[in-house]
Amino acid sequence: MELNNKTIIVTGGAGFIGSNLIRYLIGHTTAVIINVDKLTYAGNTGSLSDLQGNSRYFFEHRDIQDKPAMASIFQKYQPDAVMHLAAESHVDRSIDGPADFLNTNVMGTFVLLETSRAYYQSLSGIKKQEFRFLHVSTDEVFGSLEAKGLFTENTAYDPKSPYSASKAASDHLVRAWSNTYHFPALITNCSNNYGPYQYPEKLIPVVIQKALNGQPIPVYGKGVNIRDWLYVEDHARALATVLTRGETGQTYLIGGRNEKNNLEVVKTICAMLDRLVENPVVKPYAGLIEFVADRPGHDLRYAIDPSKTERELGWKAEVSFAEGMEKTVRWYLQNTVWIEKILNGETEIKRLGLAGSKK
Repeated sequence: MELNNKTIIVTGGAGFIGSNLIRYLIGHTTAVIINVDKLTYAGNTGSLSDLQGNSRYFFEHRDIQDKPAMASIFQKYQPDAVMHLAAESHVDRSIDGPADFLNTNVMGTFVLLETSRAYYQSLSGIKKQEFRFLHVSTDEVFGSLEAKGLFTENTAYDPKSPYSASKAASDHLVRAWSNTYHFPALITNCSNNYGPYQYPEKLIPVVIQKALNGQPIPVYGKGVNIRDWLYVEDHARALATVLTRGETGQTYLIGGRNEKNNLEVVKTICAMLDRLVENPVVKPYAGLIEFVADRPGHDLRYAIDPSKTERELGWKAEVSFAEGMEKTVRWYLQNTVWIEKILNGETEIKRLGLAGSKK
């Protein structure tokens, strides 16, 4: 499938990964992009303010659970592809309130699949032949790894949190629709993303903001939990590659080959802030690190083997962890106004779950 001159619906396009994906598609193709987003707490149209007035970008403030609204959007825009990123995505929030995760991630995906399938069945010729539905998921559906081993496309599902369970359920729905209805769907599972425009409750922006404010930097447990870190622009490029070159019915894993434990990530950020911030409120920033009680169901290690995606589709992560983290920290330092608007008057940024008690 060639993306130039196509019309693509991106759900959740006002979120962190979605906004970076849309910016990549606008900048690297001639596709028309329809951003469908409910604008929950993590959705922010300000993340795409630079695209206002662009003739190839349209925004629809809609909920993917609203079937009439979804049907209307498909009828209005006649898309050639759907890239489904809309989801509740924060593990801590899923522990405190799982219902929203089930509603959006499971039922929302169901409604979108059914709307897309009905639309697909109405198509004919090359339009039907080329239609694609890309479901964007997470490596958390696979559960936890021990010290060795990597997730692959054949790893059994073993979700441990309400968030990962809801994403696993949505993956299974997409796979079932592909098998049962011969619906042209693809699935990607990615590792931890980082980069510009990430909502300030996630680890990296939390560390940056806490440090700049001279507040304790919370680290769960002993900080030994390991994640594979993927720069968000590499992920956006991977998603475009899967949509273009991927085989329907297949799953592709996307990872950065950058395994780091949480404490190493936090210390890396602190060292960069020591170097980049003029007149810091405290130095070294690492002195603010505070170990707090671990959250329930905290998986020890995630690590993706992206060999299939690299081998079959020709994609490979290009941004090293050091380079990506430098870009990320500098971006947050230069965009404090964006962060303040996101917070909308909140006085405190915090990790959720059990982050309030010391271990």
